[in-house]
Amino acid sequence: MAATILIIGLMVFFAHFLSLQFGKTHIPDVLVLMLVGIIVGPLLGFVTPEDFGKMGSLIATIALVVILFESGTSLDLDVLGKSVATTGILSLVCFAVTTAIVAAVGMTVMGLGVLPAFLMGVTLGGTSSAVVIPMVNALRLSEKPSTVLVLESALTDVLCIVGVFALLQIYTQGGVQPGRLVGGVLSALIFAAVIGMLGGIGWLLVLGKVRDFPNTISSTLAYVFIVYGITELLGFSGAIAALTLGISLTNYEKFGLRHIQQLDRKIEPLNEIDLTFYREAVFLLKTYFFVYLGTSIHFGEAQLVATALLIVVLVFVMRVLLTKFVMREPEFSLRDAAVTSMMAPKGLAAAVLASLPLQYGVSGGEAIRDTTYMVVLVSITFTAVLVMTYPLPTVQKLYSRVLRKPMP
Repeated sequence: MAATILIIGLMVFFAHFLSLQFGKTHIPDVLVLMLVGIIVGPLLGFVTPEDFGKMGSLIATIALVVILFESGTSLDLDVLGKSVATTGILSLVCFAVTTAIVAAVGMTVMGLGVLPAFLMGVTLGGTSSAVVIPMVNALRLSEKPSTVLVLESALTDVLCIVGVFALLQIYTQGGVQPGRLVGGVLSALIFAAVIGMLGGIGWLLVLGKVRDFPNTISSTLAYVFIVYGITELLGFSGAIAALTLGISLTNYEKFGLRHIQQLDRKIEPLNEIDLTFYREAVFLLKTYFFVYLGTSIHFGEAQLVATALLIVVLVFVMRVLLTKFVMREPEFSLRDAAVTSMMAPKGLAAAVLASLPLQYGVSGGEAIRDTTYMVVLVSITFTAVLVMTYPLPTVQKLYSRVLRKPMP
């Protein structure tokens, strides 16, 4: 027990060191933390995912909720409105093409059937909020590309979850109603956003009273968990609700509330102490989440590594070509477009969904799980390597030529 407590304390200081070194070496801390988890988990066997029990998946979910909420507090509603079209194109096209690429590899290389192959494709169709958001914040992109990447990661998580369960319904029941599927996706997004927005406005109206009680700096995060839980219980996306709640807390004036004098006296906005606390919470949860993710990686046969590499290379090449089309406007700098093309890592949603085909008895379920875990590791590594090498003049010239953007 004493050794465990010692390691927990050392991990925090190690994470601080990694964050400091990122500005000098451009080595993302998320990659190093995940490698630490791989070393103490699958390689040395000191820790297994079973050692965490239910707490492991719980910490992972809490980390995702807090990361999305904190990211929402930093988004500007004006920039958000200007980014909707770009986000929609990037999210939907990238999700659809990624799904097709992974499914094609699954059928041709792995010998999977059509349904299992598309199950793996949908599982890996999105980008990871828990990876993308911390990296985007550390890289300090312009507001619009930052907003696009944050929203994309949140939206594609929903598409992955709904898509996987729809395909599993086809497998178990022999069919699914397209209209109900589309309606389910739209309701998961729209109603979750409405719940998050109304929840944020409601919280602003009572926050001043809540602060009259002692020790309430964490009450807002507790409220976010309540909104997330209620939204999930209603069958909508708790992740989108958490993101929207964060947006509403810092953009309430744009909802017209400041013009209502009676309400304006009651509104107590978030202060710098609150925002600092949320950033610290993200830092701590991110540290332990990526170590836990590393311990959860399953290493299967050697050929799965080659398959994962093939999938990741094809997806990232597609991502570059799509970024070239989506971000061709002059307002996007070379660095903005280049970093956007790099942000295709897989993470929590893929890792959680990967085990479902095996649980449902889908043919090739074990291969889907092991390949997905490997793709998560390789894609995060690939993203990290691209971020590390981008400052090199040769790499920047290559991106400039491919994306048709002028050098800075």
